[in-house]
Amino acid sequence: MPFPMTNQVPKAQQTPKHYGITSPISLALPKESDLHLTQKLTDALKPFGVFEEELELQRRIMVLGKLNTLVKEWIHDISESKNIPASLIDNVGGKIFTFGSYRLGVHTKGADIDALCVAPRHIERSDFFTSFYEKLKEQEEVKDLRAVEEAFVPVIKLSFDGIEIDILFARLALQTIPENLDLRDDNLLKNLDIRCIRSLNGCRVTDEILHLVPNIENFRLTLRAIKLWAKRRNIYSNILGFLGGVSWAMLVARTCQLYPNAVASTLVHKFFLVFSKWEWPNPVLLKQPEDCNLNLPVWDPRVTPSDRYHLMPIITPAYPHQNSTYNVSLSTRNIMADEFKRGLAITDEIMQNKADWSKLFEAPNFFQKYKHYIVLLASASTEKQHLEWVGLVESKVRILVGNLEKNEFITVAHVNPQSFPGPKECSDKEGFSTMWVIGIDFKKMEGSEHLNVDLTFDIQSFTDTVYRQAISSKMFEPDMKITAMHVKRKQLHQLLPDQVVIKKRKHSTEGLRAMNESGVDLCLDSDNSMTMTFPTSSSSAAAAKSGLSLSPPGPVESTAGSDSQGKADPLGGVAPFGAQGTPALPEEMKPSSSPPLVSRNVGKRSGSPLQPEKVKRLELEEEFTSEVKASEQREGPATLEPEAPVETEEKIETEMTEVGADQESPAQKIPSADLSDVPLLPANPFPVVKNSIKLRLSR
Repeated sequence: MPFPMTNQVPKAQQTPKHYGITSPISLALPKESDLHLTQKLTDALKPFGVFEEELELQRRIMVLGKLNTLVKEWIHDISESKNIPASLIDNVGGKIFTFGSYRLGVHTKGADIDALCVAPRHIERSDFFTSFYEKLKEQEEVKDLRAVEEAFVPVIKLSFDGIEIDILFARLALQTIPENLDLRDDNLLKNLDIRCIRSLNGCRVTDEILHLVPNIENFRLTLRAIKLWAKRRNIYSNILGFLGGVSWAMLVARTCQLYPNAVASTLVHKFFLVFSKWEWPNPVLLKQPEDCNLNLPVWDPRVTPSDRYHLMPIITPAYPHQNSTYNVSLSTRNIMADEFKRGLAITDEIMQNKADWSKLFEAPNFFQKYKHYIVLLASASTEKQHLEWVGLVESKVRILVGNLEKNEFITVAHVNPQSFPGPKECSDKEGFSTMWVIGIDFKKMEGSEHLNVDLTFDIQSFTDTVYRQAISSKMFEPDMKITAMHVKRKQLHQLLPDQVVIKKRKHSTEGLRAMNESGVDLCLDSDNSMTMTFPTSSSSAAAAKSGLSLSPPGPVESTAGSDSQGKADPLGGVAPFGAQGTPALPEEMKPSSSPPLVSRNVGKRSGSPLQPEKVKRLELEEEFTSEVKASEQREGPATLEPEAPVETEEKIETEMTEVGADQESPAQKIPSADLSDVPLLPANPFPVVKNSIKLRLSR
């Protein structure tokens, strides 16, 4: 078959002196108990659908074979039309390569395939997006065909015989494409445009990883376990600031290098041991970086000052070497560090036969973990607009997390990688919406009874960034909106599916059964958010009974003006999901209106002044008022005191008050840089939604 799982990768016959940049930690051979634990690990993984059946695998190989044949036929036809000599046409070649989870051999049931079409020098990129696109359209097996030619990495997406495939294109400076072409050869990058280099990068990195591990089968089983664990623990998403599939693969590969003779059960345990003690931001490297004198930008903190600020660098092993985790923030790194420590504690128990592997894969109840949440809602009037809008908003959620964690009273801002269909803002208007939930931990207050925390600007600078990006890229429509709301833990059930908010943690197989019945697939091979089915109705009576009052005081129509200007950000993403058929927002939960806000950039924010007041017990309260003057008379104006981010994770009961804002606050008058990554607004901006959230914390 043309696409075996281990094509072009010879299995290690003997363990060489060492792999990677250091000598191994241990060369110990596996014991009988290690092999037994590995079998138990395999058995524990099976219920989660991480292994694909042989028939399905053969179907994938057949589909890729057909696609490879189509590529060869297309290149042959184009070669004839361009008057290539007949002696060359028969040998001109062309080939489909795979990368990502399928190439690594760790794809799950129903996962998509990442593919690369490699063509000789006389085939243009425009040919790929015109004549090859038309050839695909003629195939009966091809459905949902769409081209994204203007993407950072241009791609054709399609479903071939029910299998989702993303095809990139690379044109090499070669007259013909031989069947035994090794894409790891750095000389292939000479005289290529940057889009072809980006397209080749996925295959080159994947192939390097497979060549840098001592035992591929042990690597694969270990990676399956770690990917499942990361998805179950809600820390699998590159676009939202956690780690994506390639980053997890490189961490597992480094573990395999350090313990070259270990089997999967031992490697999983050592994975948590190594990275729970890793001293970030020391980089993870699978090989020494190489300089190929091609003048391509590479990750090097000695040369590039911005690289020195990366919090959790994991460096790709193929030239040009890049940091695959530049989206990681302080909050997401701290969350992952805690999960590494938890994983080590559990695997310690497993190694001592005090626990089963199922305990490692228990899913946390994210919606019971925090007392306070920010719910972010992105909505549009049509499904096509919604898909584009949600893709843009999701790619920028990390900016909101960065804004929130800069607030001196917030210790953790934790976004759930899963997205959910959202309730409609207006029951009389059809539309599509998606929401994300961000858990917030507030700093424990010392020597004070009350403080006021204003999140308005943190959220507003994020929404302004998204709107500016949408307008500058000419995708913005007036019905595209972003709404942010503060929600307490006890109120989340009003917005989320019944299957999601589980107050009591279910144990092991019960929890898995509940998740399976709710239609949630935690094993999707994607860095994008995952969708979930939303209930078909929502009870406004229940909302009234619970006394739920959601802010912001919006939507409000106003001018999307901003004084800010930021750097261009190459990151983008499209998350293909919709929210059709979602329930209307109950009357009690609809945002009310307030006058427009004017937002400016800010770097470091602090809360409002502390107000001493003696109280005998901790209490939780929330109220809404649209009168800013009244609130300022009661609470006093906000002030700014730049301070370093707080890294503690202590929790405290809080009293919350949300108030509207109808004028610019002092906090918004501080000029500074934020995380904006698009230019200033054009001359005639569209009206956009403004949000205001002010919280009052009490002891």
